[in-house]
Amino acid sequence: MVDIPRMKKQNPKLKAQLLLGFLLFWIGCGAPRNINNFTGHTMGTTFSIRIIPAGSFNNYQKLELGIDSVLEAVNQQMSTWDPNSEISKFNRNRSTDPIPVSVQLFEVVESAMSISEKTDGAFDITVFELMSLWGFGPAPKNGMPTDEEISKVLKRTGWDQIKLLDNSIKKLNPKIKIDLNAIAKGYGVDQVFHYISSLGYTDLFVEIGGEVRCSGKNQYNKFWSLGIEDPEHGASLDQDLAGVVVLEDKATATSGNYRNFLDFDGEILGHTINPKSGIPLKTDVLSVTVLAESCMMADAWATALMTMDFKTGKKLVRSEKGLDVIWIIKRPDASRKISSTKNIKVEDSIYKIIN
Repeated sequence: MVDIPRMKKQNPKLKAQLLLGFLLFWIGCGAPRNINNFTGHTMGTTFSIRIIPAGSFNNYQKLELGIDSVLEAVNQQMSTWDPNSEISKFNRNRSTDPIPVSVQLFEVVESAMSISEKTDGAFDITVFELMSLWGFGPAPKNGMPTDEEISKVLKRTGWDQIKLLDNSIKKLNPKIKIDLNAIAKGYGVDQVFHYISSLGYTDLFVEIGGEVRCSGKNQYNKFWSLGIEDPEHGASLDQDLAGVVVLEDKATATSGNYRNFLDFDGEILGHTINPKSGIPLKTDVLSVTVLAESCMMADAWATALMTMDFKTGKKLVRSEKGLDVIWIIKRPDASRKISSTKNIKVEDSIYKIIN
């Protein structure tokens, strides 16, 4: 490979803001119930929370402070963009002795390692340096990496180079670094959801950067509905949605390279990196939407399934309980199709639905 000096990076924060305008919406009729909205920025993206109280709502400021506190705690533990976060300090630690970590960080890494094992390493949280090498990390390198640079980084990449012990993580390679971006937003959604639920609210919707968890019903007393973005047009407000799914007390996450990509003088490369080859993946899968009981699992599995072709992913999902998946795939004739697992129904799709 050769270095190419000019590189443009798609802004994922802007994408998230645009997505929120049309990706998340409600269907219903009649007089709506009162709804309370909380919005802001976290984890390098936006968040949106909607709560429909059973009665009057008088504690907005207290709840806002509580939500901010939960999000700040997640950032301080999981953010690779914060040099003082727990994960950043872990990454700088070159010791091969067991490194004590918080219960929360251990839980997320343990869940990620479980998915790595099930996917034979297709999902891998040790891609921190690979992501940075391709321009997606907190300290991105400019220009397309050379084969030599990729080979060098691959030597310190691999989920089997870390080991979990009692509330600690041991680096088998002292230079290994962890990137939790493929699972931390989902974990953050879950934490905010649990906090609000603990206060007695049952009709709520929590979204961070497009990852969602909801319960109960919306202001029209209907189940929350989620629009699936059309990967052909991205976050364009005047384009049709690829389809609509109804969420009944579920969490969901979508992964697609059209949201976050690099443009190397016209060559478009997505942010999903093959942890074994070190090169951005190109498969027949344009996007994956996963529904699960927790947003952390939906988030991680959406990324995992983006790293493999449609047939491989669908075969894997059959053996994994509790997952419902929607794929948007590109056929050999360049047409787009939608396929989903049997327990989920896609409505109003602009593409042909196959099984």
